[in-house]
Amino acid sequence: MGIFSRRQPATLEPTPPVGSATPFPAAAGTALDPALRALTGQWTIDRPHSRIGFSVRHAMVTTVRGAFADYDSTLYFDGARPSESRAEIVIRVGSVDTGVEQRDGHLVGADFFDVRRHPEMAFRSTATVHEGGETFRMAGDLTIRGISRPVELQLDYLGSVVDPFGFERAGFDGTTTIDRTDWGLVYNQRLETGGSMVSEKVRLQFDISAIRSTPVA
Repeated sequence: MGIFSRRQPATLEPTPPVGSATPFPAAAGTALDPALRALTGQWTIDRPHSRIGFSVRHAMVTTVRGAFADYDSTLYFDGARPSESRAEIVIRVGSVDTGVEQRDGHLVGADFFDVRRHPEMAFRSTATVHEGGETFRMAGDLTIRGISRPVELQLDYLGSVVDPFGFERAGFDGTTTIDRTDWGLVYNQRLETGGSMVSEKVRLQFDISAIRSTPVA
């Protein structure tokens, strides 16, 4: 993500979100990078330079991290009216990789993702708001195991650049924390000393390098 260049923001009045089932309150005194106006348009996540992953506490003393390698994305960013921005990411759950084959096999089984019955999970945005500087919030519906529930992502804009191949790139980091049991992921084992083997809280991480759908001439 270090290829992105930051630019100083200029003041722009925020536009309240429209057509959202979960509207955000308007933020006051926000500042929007003027270069964001030029980024308005369709984008796609560049998978080799991005990461859609998660982290979860294991046995109360350590953290297990994993990521999904196979997914499709449709992104629309509106630099003048952030509330019009939207995103859809559809993930093939069978592509999960935590670095341990046995653990990955358990995750795709019936105890967790149940990939045979539910091969995909998805995030579809419902509202976006600019909170100030380079920070945004995006609300959306997260679907896992056929269950859809609302979540909110914090998105940080990292900057944009035209790479040596003529592609315009924009970088964003997104994070949120969910309770996995809300999506039917209830499997666990209790520890003799108290607590559980796998935390119910899971942190989702979206480290995104997006490419404009048409290369810059």
